Order: sequence, then structure tokens, then C-alpha cells
Amino acid sequence: MSQDRVWFITGASRGFGRIWTEAALKRGERVAATVRDPSSMKDLASAYPDTLLVLTLDVTDRKAVFEAVGRAHDHFGRLDVVICNAGYAYMGAVEELDFAAAKANFETNVFGTLSVIQAVLPLLRAQGSGHIITLSSIGGVVGFPTGGSYVASKFAVEAFTEALAGEVGSFGIKVTMLEPGSYATSFRSSTTAAPAMVEYDTLRQSMRAGFKPEDTGNPLATADVIARLVDTPEPPLRLVLGSTTIPVFRSAYEQRLKDWDEWTELSNAAQG
Repeated sequence: MSQDRVWFITGASRGFGRIWTEAALKRGERVAATVRDPSSMKDLASAYPDTLLVLTLDVTDRKAVFEAVGRAHDHFGRLDVVICNAGYAYMGAVEELDFAAAKANFETNVFGTLSVIQAVLPLLRAQGSGHIITLSSIGGVVGFPTGGSYVASKFAVEAFTEALAGEVGSFGIKVTMLEPGSYATSFRSSTTAAPAMVEYDTLRQSMRAGFKPEDTGNPLATADVIARLVDTPEPPLRLVLGSTTIPVFRSAYEQRLKDWDEWTELSNAAQG
């Protein structure tokens, strides 16, 4: 661990962002934390006046993103760990989704993340190092009914994060996407739902019944995991958070492989 390391974390006022911000500060590292409401960070700002920089930011404001990244870099002299954590969920069956609301969900989850990455890349390339971490989800690997635009946005984050990793490795920049399952964070307060159609009520109830309380992880347990991740010389492209998530992924990929195998003849016929 290097105490000279500088973190840039979006969505730092609560949930994972708050936990990871506080954990890094407790280790003596420096953090530029972006939030919509700076008053939410008064306690940490008072406790860590020299190592915490609180920046007001809405990641959908692209110009403000570049300004915030520039301020953080000017203040600390470098950036080492960039965590694109800001995001929220807009849920609902595909037919239920309001187009403008779905678009707004992508503006934050996808294009907000993209803006942060594009803002930091020139700085990380110039210093020849850095670790970019994006926030995917169990819903970024396995789409589920009534997952709405949220799962689509996380699939998109996975796709361009994977492309990014192949593009910046030669510059000394590491890339990891986090794939958390269910956690007892304040994320529910960052979840909105489309107006419900009665036709999907039975499906919705079935989906809710499938979520078991015992599958919910303790978000505080992720703090040490993220520290170990950024301390690793060769971090993985994907890191699943939560023990109940990997079995879901394995089952989903087994089904995909089964479908591909069963339909290989037809796939090959399409080659021409």
C-alpha cells in the first residue's frame, strides 16, 4: 500500500462510495470525493482536512466532470485510483419504461462514467500509471425481467470497460469492473420505478419473491476487498463482489453454452 496514492471517487456521499472513501482516508491515503450535496461529507471533511477534497458534481454535466478531475489533479498532483461509482437504477418491464427516464438513467450510469474516464485518461497516460474501476452489477452480466434500463446500462458499462482495458494496458493503466450482487447499502433510495402495468404484476411479484434476505451482503466487508484489489500488481478485469453472485453467473453461462452448442448447426449454416 502506498500512502501517497490518490483516489478519485464519484458518488461518494453514501453506499459503496462513502465506505470506500472513508476506508482509504483511514489508511492515510488521499481522496477527491465527488458528491451532489457537499454537506453530506462535513464529518469526513472535518476529520481529514488535509487528505480529503470534496467536490460538488453531477456526472451528467460533462464540462463539470472535466473541471472536477482537473481540480483534483491540481490539488493532489496526481490521480492513482479512479472509481466510477455514481449511478442509480430505473426499474420496470421494458414496455413500462418511460423513454425520457430510461435515457436519463443512461446519462448517469453510462455517459457519466464515460465522461469521467475520458477526463482522467490523458492524466493517467502522462504519468504512465493508474487504475480505473467501473461499477457494473450482477445485472450487468445477467439481465432479469423488470430490471428495466438499469440492467441495460450496466451491460453497456461492461462492454466499454472491456474495450477500454484492451486499449490502455500498454500505457500502464489497469482496468477493473466490479460486479456486486445484492448489498444492504442505501442503493434502494437511488432506485426509481416506472409506472406499473397490471399485466406485469404477477411477474414482478415473482421476481421479488426470488430475492432472499440471506443473499444480501454486508457492504462494509467490501472495504478491505477494494484495498486488496488496488494493491494487487495485476488486478483482474472483473471482480465479483459477494459469494452468492458467482453461482448465478455460472448458471447463466452454462445455459448460454448449452444454447450455443444445441444451435451450432444452424449457426454454422449462417456462415455461407
